[in-house]
Amino acid sequence: MALKIAVQMDHISTIQINGDSTFALMLEAQKRGHSLSHYTVDRLSMRDGLVYANVEPVRVQDIEGDYFQLDGGSDTDLSTFDALLMRQDPPFHMGYITATHLLERIHPKTLVLNDPAEVRNAPEKIFVTEFPDLMPETLITRSGDEIRKFKDEFGDIIIKPLYGNGGAGVFRIQPGDQNLSSLLELFETTWPEPFIAQRYLSDVRAGDKRIILIDGEPVGAINRVPGENEARSNIHVGGRAEAINITAREEEICARIRPSLKKRGFMFVGIDVIGNYMTEINVTSPTGIREVQNFGGADIASLFWDAVEDKIASSRS
Repeated sequence: MALKIAVQMDHISTIQINGDSTFALMLEAQKRGHSLSHYTVDRLSMRDGLVYANVEPVRVQDIEGDYFQLDGGSDTDLSTFDALLMRQDPPFHMGYITATHLLERIHPKTLVLNDPAEVRNAPEKIFVTEFPDLMPETLITRSGDEIRKFKDEFGDIIIKPLYGNGGAGVFRIQPGDQNLSSLLELFETTWPEPFIAQRYLSDVRAGDKRIILIDGEPVGAINRVPGENEARSNIHVGGRAEAINITAREEEICARIRPSLKKRGFMFVGIDVIGNYMTEINVTSPTGIREVQNFGGADIASLFWDAVEDKIASSRS
């Protein structure tokens, strides 16, 4: 089955291929004989009900510094593709939401992954609240008084923007810290949305685990250990990746969320787990494929395209 694939992503010239999951998916799609086209979200348009973009055919190779070749771009009806990967990085803002509205017009005739309407309705830090017993204690609010009460209750807390990504704007407020009021002032002037506060989990010193699920099934994990003087474990801010297995508790978490993932049509998901608690369900542009494989884990890109090909074949039959 040779498919026409469009990839909506940050421009391919800007990515770091050694850790880029979108690039891994593109390599595997090309290996299977699927044709690839690339465009950035600013090229996405709709006129008189037709959703189109200026797309460029692209070829990729796993060679640092010489990893892509783009041909000339042309305006193309996106409904002519078999599948479209919505892979531009968050933050999850009105631009991101608008793109989901446009792509919803072509889905499922063109299989958009993940389902754009469901992505819009399931931002990472809100979707996870469907499972409060699997989470650490969490407060979503814009009220400084509520956050102060939350801190008084738990002493050691994390505060972060509700729609942030990549560890940006994540702060730990420990007992005796005198910066909470100033931090709240900063948040209030920077973000119009509510903020999220969570009880600090000391288990994060042992790592913040990313578990990848394909069509609801856990297929691999990577542990991200924060640096010595850092509360965040994200790799790009100094976290260290290491191989790790999926525990019985994490299997239980995955089993609990599986029906919701399947119902929403989420083919590629990354959940974050610290100790025994799930902190996020990433559905916008999950990462971790190359890190898992680099440590001898599953070929997740291959598993992803197996699932996509099966889904398209089933829809055609």
